Amino acid sequence: MAVTATAAAGAVTALCLAAAPAAAAPTGTTAARPGDACTAADLGTRHPYVKTTEVSPTITHFKGWYVTEGTTGQQTVSTDTTTVISVSVGLNDTIETSFAVEALSDVKATVGLDVKLEYTSTSEESNSVTWNLTQPGYYGFYKGTKKVTGTYGSLNCNRAQQDDGSWALKWTEGPGSGSFTTFTTLEEGAVRCQDSVPADSIMARAQALLDCGSAAAKADHPAGAVAPTAKQKPDRPAPHQAPTAGTPAEQPTATGHSTRAALDCSTEAYKIAVPGKPLSWGAPLLADDGVRLRPSSIFSAHLDNWRLCNVTEQDGVLEASLWNWGNGGCATVAEQNASTERAVLMTVPCAEDDLQRFYIYRDVPGSPKIGVQNKYTGSMMGYDRYADGEFIRQYSSGRQDGTGTFDLTAV
Repeated sequence: MAVTATAAAGAVTALCLAAAPAAAAPTGTTAARPGDACTAADLGTRHPYVKTTEVSPTITHFKGWYVTEGTTGQQTVSTDTTTVISVSVGLNDTIETSFAVEALSDVKATVGLDVKLEYTSTSEESNSVTWNLTQPGYYGFYKGTKKVTGTYGSLNCNRAQQDDGSWALKWTEGPGSGSFTTFTTLEEGAVRCQDSVPADSIMARAQALLDCGSAAAKADHPAGAVAPTAKQKPDRPAPHQAPTAGTPAEQPTATGHSTRAALDCSTEAYKIAVPGKPLSWGAPLLADDGVRLRPSSIFSAHLDNWRLCNVTEQDGVLEASLWNWGNGGCATVAEQNASTERAVLMTVPCAEDDLQRFYIYRDVPGSPKIGVQNKYTGSMMGYDRYADGEFIRQYSSGRQDGTGTFDLTAV
């Protein structure tokens, strides 16, 4: 591979400016908002924040039912499914990652409702409604919920220059935004046209489905089920499809690995090390192995040396491919594991592929501390424990104990 110095090297050298570090006040990780202060330990973390929300009462199951004199009392009715609501964050409906769970927890706090924090669907609920009826008439048996939808953003800790020229670490909006859907516990009941109900309630939505002004609602019927009106037969939603693995809605598109990329790399090589300790990222010799924490020595054969290639910078955040001097490959998350929490960082032949691109969040000038985020998956790089041979892995929200913060030092 041709390794050439480019103007991008200028952006890389800015990583090691000689200014004195500025102190940053700590902040609560679960309530981070744009502009809040963060610390160097937060460089390897990521948090969602809720941008917009909308709450709408929704009927999920419904059945028209006619009750005559002599048929009052407790009735059990099997309703028809009218609307299917599924919990999702982006296109990820497994809700297994810490980022998705934290996003839904923020939604719960924002709207003040007890919403679902895990994947489920209203179609999984029983459609049976049991209710005690004391008056004859035309009833709507229903199940309903409050559907909560909206959008979220993604926050990363990065350095920002103040009005007086000093630097500080702040939570800034980074890549990774999308929409969410969740809902509250299902409510069930029975309602008549003449019943007085709260406006914009689930019961009011059910009463509207009765279509009280229609001839069907006013006609006499034998006791039991009433054929659904046009209002009660909305278009059925398409069956819920699970997303294909590794393609979050808010992330760039991955491309194939068929073409080896000609990279413009910095002349300077770097170690990506655990701050204050001897272990650093070491690339594998074997293709099926991953990047591990390894000690650096004269026997490392440059497997612990990385160059930053095709470097760009936007809003103070670097984007680069990480080329390993020892094995000639680029760091990546395997495409089949892109949506997997704790997937191992690998090296493969370099290509034009967002799985091989990484955002680098930096401490204030004078400090080598950084956080590393995969562009395609949005996950932060870290490790489970500090040990020789421990894999570097991806974590959707990063490692909250600070083990996702590394030192980027020139060698």
